[in-house]
Amino acid sequence: MPNEDAEAKKELGNKAFAAKDYDEAIKHYTAAIAIDSKNCVYYSNRSACYGGKQEWASAAKDAKECIKVDPSFIKGYYRLANAQSEQNEFDAALATIKQGMAIESDNPQLQKQMRQIKAKRAGVRKAESAAKSAGPAAPAMPGGLPHNLDASVSKEVMDLQQQLMATTKEFRMVKANLMKAQNGKRSNELTKVELEKLPQSAGTDAKMYRGIGKMFMLTSRSDIMEHLDETIEKEGKDEKDLAAKLEYLDRRMKSQRQNIVELTKSSSAE
Repeated sequence: MPNEDAEAKKELGNKAFAAKDYDEAIKHYTAAIAIDSKNCVYYSNRSACYGGKQEWASAAKDAKECIKVDPSFIKGYYRLANAQSEQNEFDAALATIKQGMAIESDNPQLQKQMRQIKAKRAGVRKAESAAKSAGPAAPAMPGGLPHNLDASVSKEVMDLQQQLMATTKEFRMVKANLMKAQNGKRSNELTKVELEKLPQSAGTDAKMYRGIGKMFMLTSRSDIMEHLDETIEKEGKDEKDLAAKLEYLDRRMKSQRQNIVELTKSSSAE
């Protein structure tokens, strides 16, 4: 459990941070760390304060300590990548984000930060290239990538396009399997309804044929009903799982498309 005295210092730091009194907030977070140096949140919050003061080296140092204390704390990776990006350490920042996404691949904050940093890196590289050569930008290739894309950005875009193609293929397969599960469940539910309509003789368990592959087996009505219940339950679970996966893949495709658009825009804009 968090140390009460350290938490009290943290709360004072939070109030100062909200008021943008970063020096006062740093003082309180430092006091909290002195009491409990194993709480990653205190380092994360102090890193944010240094960021507010534009002291990015100190912000990065605290973010690294935050990750060291708790490697599963995602905000530590966000803080470190932000500090690295502000120092134009773009490759290091992207490596940091990838480390965070290895823990939580769908984190929207890290995904957005990655797009922003890639766009910023592309803009800086383009400005540096323009400073070296005052020649006009090459025109875009019809139906393809712009000629004036930075080589590394072009590779990233191509990689993203390959990822998008793979995700789209998987999306279509899952969608087909979902429809198959839904149709199977619906068919079995209708079969069950029809069986329930059949008259039953008291004290008897009517025999009927059940299809098994290409064969038919004489089976009791009760066994068929039990089999239908089990099958419908399984198909219902499959339907739920496939629907969740389809939603996840849809979000991933949208994110990949957005990454491609933002990368090409940032590199092509004047």
